[in-house]
Amino acid sequence: MAENGNRTRVVILAGSYKIKGEIDLVPGARVTDYMVEAKAFFAVTQAEVWDLEGRKIHTAPFLNVSRAQVVVIAPE
Repeated sequence: MAENGNRTRVVILAGSYKIKGEIDLVPGARVTDYMVEAKAFFAVTQAEVWDLEGRKIHTAPFLNVSRAQVVVIAPE
């Protein structure tokens, strides 16, 4: 993980979960660029997992998210 402050806060809808956290974005890149280049799983740090009713169900310093399960990803 880069230590140069290129982290971007994002909100991800994946199945029946909303994930809030940070991804490591190359300077000048868009979230769309990040997803195009992502492998089967990508890292989210400082992750919070919420159900769709608004209850926080999990927190983790690191979470692997399946790219195939992502329905929406946007900067927070």
